[in-house]
Amino acid sequence: MPFSLPNRFISKIEEVLNDWKLIGVSSGRPLEKGVFTTGTWEEKSDEISFADFKFSVTHHYLVQELSDKDGKEELGEDALPLPMQDLLCMNNDFPPRAHCLVRWYGLREFVVIAPAANNDAVVSESKCNLLLSSISIALGNTGCQVPLFVQIHQKWRRMYVGECQGPGVRTDFEMVHLRKVPSQYTHLSGLLDIFKTKIGCPLTPLPPVSMAIRLTYVLQDWQQYFWPQQPPDIDALVGGEVGGLEFGKLPFGACEDPISELHLATTWPHLAEGIIVDNDVYSDLDPLQAPQWSVRVRKADNPQCLLGDFLTEFFKLCRRKESTDEILGRPAFEEEGREVADITHALSKLTEPAPVPIPKLSVTNMVHSAKKKIRKHRGVDESPLNNDVLNTILLFLFPDAADKLADGFENRASTSAGNNPPPENEDYNLFSQFKSAPSDSLTYKLALCLCMINFYHGGVKGVAHLWQEFVLEMRYRWENNYLIPGLANGSPDLRCCLLHQKLQMLNCCIERKKARDEGKRGSVSDRSPGGASGDGAKGGDHSGDNPDKEKEFGKSWESWSDSEEEYFECLSDTEDLKGNGQENGKKGAKEGSKEAVNLKPEGRLHPHGKLMLLHPGEPLYVPITQEPAPMTEDLLEEQSEVLAKLGTSAEGAHLRARMQSACLLSDMESFKAANPGCCLEDFVRWYSPRDYIEEEVVDEKGNKVIKGELSARMKIPSNMWVEAWETAKPVPARRQKRLFDDTREAEKVLHYLAVQKPADLARHLLPCIIHAAVLKVKDEEALEDISSVKKIIKQIISHSSKVLRFPSPEDKKLEEIIAQIMSVEAIIARARSLKAKFGVEKCENEEEKEDLQRFVNSLLEQPEVSVVGAGRGPAGSIIHKLFVNAQRVPAVPPLEEELRRSGSQEERRQGVQSEFPPPTGREVILRTSVPRPAPYSKALPQRMYSVLTREDFRLAGAFSADTTFF
Repeated sequence: MPFSLPNRFISKIEEVLNDWKLIGVSSGRPLEKGVFTTGTWEEKSDEISFADFKFSVTHHYLVQELSDKDGKEELGEDALPLPMQDLLCMNNDFPPRAHCLVRWYGLREFVVIAPAANNDAVVSESKCNLLLSSISIALGNTGCQVPLFVQIHQKWRRMYVGECQGPGVRTDFEMVHLRKVPSQYTHLSGLLDIFKTKIGCPLTPLPPVSMAIRLTYVLQDWQQYFWPQQPPDIDALVGGEVGGLEFGKLPFGACEDPISELHLATTWPHLAEGIIVDNDVYSDLDPLQAPQWSVRVRKADNPQCLLGDFLTEFFKLCRRKESTDEILGRPAFEEEGREVADITHALSKLTEPAPVPIPKLSVTNMVHSAKKKIRKHRGVDESPLNNDVLNTILLFLFPDAADKLADGFENRASTSAGNNPPPENEDYNLFSQFKSAPSDSLTYKLALCLCMINFYHGGVKGVAHLWQEFVLEMRYRWENNYLIPGLANGSPDLRCCLLHQKLQMLNCCIERKKARDEGKRGSVSDRSPGGASGDGAKGGDHSGDNPDKEKEFGKSWESWSDSEEEYFECLSDTEDLKGNGQENGKKGAKEGSKEAVNLKPEGRLHPHGKLMLLHPGEPLYVPITQEPAPMTEDLLEEQSEVLAKLGTSAEGAHLRARMQSACLLSDMESFKAANPGCCLEDFVRWYSPRDYIEEEVVDEKGNKVIKGELSARMKIPSNMWVEAWETAKPVPARRQKRLFDDTREAEKVLHYLAVQKPADLARHLLPCIIHAAVLKVKDEEALEDISSVKKIIKQIISHSSKVLRFPSPEDKKLEEIIAQIMSVEAIIARARSLKAKFGVEKCENEEEKEDLQRFVNSLLEQPEVSVVGAGRGPAGSIIHKLFVNAQRVPAVPPLEEELRRSGSQEERRQGVQSEFPPPTGREVILRTSVPRPAPYSKALPQRMYSVLTREDFRLAGAFSADTTFF
């Protein structure tokens, strides 16, 4: 039975090779220069078992376009298999990014069989031999010319043995891996000896060996270019700008050098044996004389970057569970002395004469009483934010409070809510994609301040403290009729985050309350012209009829009340009937017209201009109407849920229609009050002209007259409009029940703000922080102009706009966005680090400066960059200086100096090397083509790769033999 196992294993290997179509002659063009780096590598995997031991089989190959010609040209009798030709190809030595077998053997295609589990390993020699013989049989049976490797020993050692077969030829791939290098293999002459011995060529004048040598030098000491960026100090920000952090903006840049090492590879690509002397006594390998230089940089692993830290810490807030009260101690909004207060004092407070308040809006004055209450429950010095920082932030958020003079403030308060028209640029309008808030808004500034406080000042406690002060400020403004600055006029903008909408709603409430309290007749409200009253049809359908319509509805209905006393929440029916002749509204149009003269019109805005009432024949007046109630998205959602729950029954539909017609009813009442004796047709002609159809007809006398009638939808029995018209009383807008109860809505908003936990706040404001971070990286990238970063920023914007559009995005997706922003920050920081090190800005020659800039950009985007002119070019001379400066180390302690002298055989051997440290890596590729194993055998490629580093030494040999003539 044991003997059948390899057979089954071999057949499985053959099956996989057949499936992948790796059978028969391999064909292709000679490899072009650099194709291993620029080309696309792909791999296919499968799994096979040897007894109970699982192996993964992986096919690695360079994707190449094959033409018909390629295959035919290669099909000569003496043609070597393609992998054997690749062994001698010099176009892709030392590729910067490739599989280790590609680097060691120069292969474009190979198959690796390795233990499937990471911790499994083939260690015993007998098992290795068994596997090797299995693949040898499989290659022979299938005629596969692709090299097959088996991974042996522990995976970290990267030990492979393998074989490649062709017609009458075979190449064996062997490997040596040692921790300690024998001294005779540390130089070229020793490696040549081992190579020649291994080949065992029977010819006496040995064919010449071709050599490629690469020495790698690592520069770690960047002390002469210490990293200047320090974390900013927020305490100092009260006095101005510090540490590159402007107040109210996110910081940017790395706190440590994001480039940890520079690796310089000096290469001698095509050397014939005997040209270079490199033995244990002397070496010609001077890096300055190397014909090729290439550089790569090692990036610091996750360098600490300010913007990334700010975002990460702010995002952590989203997972906190505590409420503001739990963080700050006792309820922050509790009235002073509540615990000993007596209910009897409540009435006396209401009846006692109160002094007329003359408020001065000063943030510092305003918060004093609140602070006393807070300090009563906490120690005096326990406030997370000190006064200076808090006042600076509050003045930044509320610039209109800077002037303590009441008169000066009065003038500005009326305009504080109305910002300039928003700039129409792409960056500004990002808020609508991210569902955040405009970058000049209060919400956006608040997000930045909370982000800064969270990072530098008290963390979650500081956030809770600032939020508490912010809510106090909101209530103060509501109670004293001061508009909130940094918010656009009009109804809440549903494109923004919910918190921004809530603040806009509060501003709407303040605005209406202010207009009502002032009660100035004829004053124009701050409401924007776009906020036309009524429903969409009223404003939209009539705009063609009357160009002044927008102006008419720009006036707020509250502003027409003579005084506060004239405002009524609701009048009783009997009063209405007495005062306004309600009977007329319900009677037929003819009856109404008889008594219309006795009615006193109320709440007129101005005559319509074109239309006349149908029956009395008097001018039709446009009424003063109530504006529709502004809504935030949560209220809209709530309303739509209520309407949806009413169901599809007739009763539900009727109730739904009644709920939706509150605004229509209000406008009908205003219209009746302004136009005594009017009928439904009059109202429809003004409110929805499309529903009144006029046509020319010939009357009895033969004259052409215009006859009008209501549209078909208005004539449907139990029509909502007809029902509403019949129930509407002639009541002017100022005496109607308010459509929008600003007092109730403001209290709802203030309560909503007060109960927000720091975590809720962070969730609301995270889109603003991401918005700010994207703007920051865009600004910083513009200074550097890195094309790859531009692409990533576009991806971030696209990704964010998809994720943030939904009410509660997944944490994982938010983390992805933050990680993308952090990667961009790190790339820009690296670019700046390299520019500083290569002195791009200091370079006076414009052409050289451009070359250096290109070189720096290439270092960021490519795994390895060739240095034009090697050690003699502009970049090369800078790199040389960097190494020279790094070698000038301060005096070393005597013991270390002694050790260095005794141990540094490399330095003694290379007299010139004092400017460069000993090479960290030495790589040598030796190639030749010789007949093996007999003098009359076919001349076949032989190759040996050697790498020597401080940790280990490796030899990887590919030795070919003739299997026909041996």
